[in-house]
Amino acid sequence: MEYRSLGRTGAKVSPLCLGCMMFGGKTDEVPSMDIIDRAIDAGINFLDTANVYSRGRSEEVVGKALKRNGKRAQIVLATKVHGTMADDDPNAQGNNRRHIIEQCDASLRRLQTDYIDLYQIHRPSSQEPMDETLRALDDLIRAGKVRYIGTSTYAAWQVLESLWMSKELGLNRMVCEQPPYHLLDRRIERELVPLAQTYGLALLPWSPLAGGFLTGKYSRGEARAEGRFKDDSEWNQKHFTDAAFDVLDVVQAIAQEKDCSASQFALAWCAQQPGITSPIVGPRTMEQLEDNLCAVDMTVTDADRKRIDEVAAPGRATVPYYDADFGPHQFRW
Repeated sequence: MEYRSLGRTGAKVSPLCLGCMMFGGKTDEVPSMDIIDRAIDAGINFLDTANVYSRGRSEEVVGKALKRNGKRAQIVLATKVHGTMADDDPNAQGNNRRHIIEQCDASLRRLQTDYIDLYQIHRPSSQEPMDETLRALDDLIRAGKVRYIGTSTYAAWQVLESLWMSKELGLNRMVCEQPPYHLLDRRIERELVPLAQTYGLALLPWSPLAGGFLTGKYSRGEARAEGRFKDDSEWNQKHFTDAAFDVLDVVQAIAQEKDCSASQFALAWCAQQPGITSPIVGPRTMEQLEDNLCAVDMTVTDADRKRIDEVAAPGRATVPYYDADFGPHQFRW
């Protein structure tokens, strides 16, 4: 496996990051641990979770898995803070100093480790000043509890603001951003990708398969009996348009020519786009992981990209993920 630098840090990470959101929730503890073991054996050294995933259960499962296999020292371990961790405490959320420091200690206990390689702010918030967030993160780095810091789903201007403020105040700076990026939403190509390339930031796309839509499990005009989009919510309906299925049709046609699955091609496309470090895959089953792993060995050609660009225009969104209900304090799993 060809490892990539985590932005300007020099730390090496695998071209796919194992997202652990399902673990301890939709995927039980033992199969979750088995998936982690298999991913590590396949060469993945980058794991991403968050305190809010199943209210700490994901972190607990990841911690148990790394303790069982003894591979903690080989892993770049990432987690996140921001979301609501208690329904009866108004301070158990957000990007304020109190919450960040408290939740970092809680994550360390659940992960059974004395340091977090990458600690990320899960969503931006206008309720706290950026300097308060950055000073808290800087203190965690100086205390040895955190190695690197990053953001998730920040706009390009917000990432740049954080870099400017770190420079002004002499604080440790963000080293990565975790944006939504896939064939149905390519808007980061306008500003965020050039920003990341200019300032040495890693980009770690979440939902590179558009919530499973790009796996090909859904068909145009057919009932949705299973999967993430099985109900008829307004958000889910946004995926089931002719424009979205036109993209999927091309993905499936190219995948058939390459003798691979639609998800493998969609993942490979994402991982091989300019500026991208490690797309985050979120397998629920071992079979899904095995499918995802095959994307590492695929080659996306210029001809493939040209065909994709004709139906999924660069810098445009067919399904706008930044416009979804993923804003501050919407984490209530």
